[in-house]
Amino acid sequence: MTMLSLTLSKALAKGRSTPPRPQSREELLVTLLRKRAAAHNVGAEDLETLLRDQIRWALPMHKVGAND
Repeated sequence: MTMLSLTLSKALAKGRSTPPRPQSREELLVTLLRKRAAAHNVGAEDLETLLRDQIRWALPMHKVGAND
């Protein structure tokens, strides 16, 4: 999948109804992981890289030694 395919995909998505926003960071992470897996399965390296960056952002951050 190329960036042109990604652009086309985004344009098609704009014509669809908007999915509900994730209620938590965990829900967002699950969605991103599924999309990354789908991109990997079709060989969309550019999209997979983009999703990996978003997954890193969605991961919860804990300070070393923080009590849970």
